[in-house]
Amino acid sequence: MGIILSQREQRFGELFEQLIDAMTDNDRTDKKRIEDILGDIAAILRLSKAITRLCRNKHEEEMGGGERLCSYDLHEEDEVLVYTHRLELSMMSYGTIELYMKRGSEPFDDFEKSKAVLVSKTLLTFLCRNRMKNVIRELALFDDSGFRNQRSFFNFIMEASAKGTLGGRAAVHYNLRHFSLVNQQIGRSSGDTVLHRHFMALEKIIGDRGIVTRLGGDNFLAICGKEQLDDVVKYLTETTVVYDDSDGSSVFITTSAGIFVFPEVFVIRDPGEVLNNVFTAAREAQTGGKEHIVYYSDKLLEGRDKTMLVQQLFPRALENGEFNVYYQPKVNVYTGKIVGAEALCRWIRDGVVVPPVDFIPMLEETNDICKLDMFMLGKVCADIKRWLDEGREVVRVSVNLSRKNMMNAGLLEKIMGIINESGIPHELIEIELTETTTDVEFKDLKRVVRGLQHEGVFATVDDFGIGYSSLNLIKAIPWNVIKVDRSFLPDDINSTSFVMFKYVVAMAREMGLECIAEGVETQAQLSVLKESGCSIAQGFLYDMPLPVSEYEDRLKMKKYTL
Repeated sequence: MGIILSQREQRFGELFEQLIDAMTDNDRTDKKRIEDILGDIAAILRLSKAITRLCRNKHEEEMGGGERLCSYDLHEEDEVLVYTHRLELSMMSYGTIELYMKRGSEPFDDFEKSKAVLVSKTLLTFLCRNRMKNVIRELALFDDSGFRNQRSFFNFIMEASAKGTLGGRAAVHYNLRHFSLVNQQIGRSSGDTVLHRHFMALEKIIGDRGIVTRLGGDNFLAICGKEQLDDVVKYLTETTVVYDDSDGSSVFITTSAGIFVFPEVFVIRDPGEVLNNVFTAAREAQTGGKEHIVYYSDKLLEGRDKTMLVQQLFPRALENGEFNVYYQPKVNVYTGKIVGAEALCRWIRDGVVVPPVDFIPMLEETNDICKLDMFMLGKVCADIKRWLDEGREVVRVSVNLSRKNMMNAGLLEKIMGIINESGIPHELIEIELTETTTDVEFKDLKRVVRGLQHEGVFATVDDFGIGYSSLNLIKAIPWNVIKVDRSFLPDDINSTSFVMFKYVVAMAREMGLECIAEGVETQAQLSVLKESGCSIAQGFLYDMPLPVSEYEDRLKMKKYTL
């Protein structure tokens, strides 16, 4: 009998050594080998079945959940549980193992019991630690909502680069446009559904040729095959996403996207260079004002260099007084009388006027635009103060503030501080604001507009008609004035858009709002305003933006005759 035990002990020792070797192989985990060794050990211990259960937390364990694994099974019809072992390896990993014998078998002897305990502890420790590795991997490669994250993106492109398979693919950075407004309209929960379904649909288009990852919020990074790019672009340009299967409720989703197509031969030295390229294109898509899908190119990079130059020159230019106020009159279309003006910024550098398109978008990328806005407001207040002191007839002047200002919690106080310091009547200033793109900004916008009205300062919603939620904007926020964007202004009264324009004007008047049309350039457009009841116009038909001295001459003139 002693010889048999010795052979059993020797065989167990050999198998257990092999098990430890297989479990600690850092190069790879051979699951089949481990299972085979466990099967041989189970036979030595006379087991008929072994079941493990792994749980992430106590609640999952108490509810009978978790992942169940059958490590060994002889499929005996009548079995009895002979041993249970539980291991709590960490707050994120709990394991239980159950060992069974065929009913009627002799109980464990001391050797078998001690080895059953040893193998159970070893197996559970191995499984729990591997579960922890998976959890850690998920934490590293996935965000809290289950989306692959930026690290996943980096891993994918670096592995593809190492294999030489990155060439011929494309990197895409995209943003869901106006998604905060989607959340406002359908609710946060339904918005989350839209976010996930839009993501999963793109994953399906790309398949195993690439990856889709989330940067955060409604910003994403993706890799796709060049042969899939047309389908990806079509999908990102516009698509409908159903968020309620019970009634088919859906929303229309568009994106702004930057795309970098990898050359056929491309080796990554630093994944940051890929991000720089795709982010440059995406930034142009978001701020360029024309195309919402932009491909990276060397020309685009030249534009980036130009942006950096403008941002570098700005502080000294502001200090040197290179930024000047030009005034474009607002005119009553029925009387020709000047009833207001918009203050517009012109950068005069070395005697040359720099077009706004060559510096405003660049400053919009930083908080420099906010500094320029407040500088302009101060200059306008100073001009109005001087005109009042000189006894001139003064009309209300509007100053356009960038959306970037909404990030400043003290914006209202900043505006009123500048106006009050000048000592001018509040009603002579009008603040033009554009729609916002986030829930937080929308609340701030509402607070600022109400604050301005409380102080007697006029508030205008700028670019009405081109925003995603223009109607919602004037319903939710108490404006004084709406300024209709030039793209919304019909060419003549026979235009198909005339009826829509006419009803927008009627709606504004019914709500007690002033309605101004900008970009008025022709007599036919002037007829549109008169026919629709829009009483105030701004545009080249009357005057271009004027230097201060020329605008003062127009104020003396008081009215236009067309």
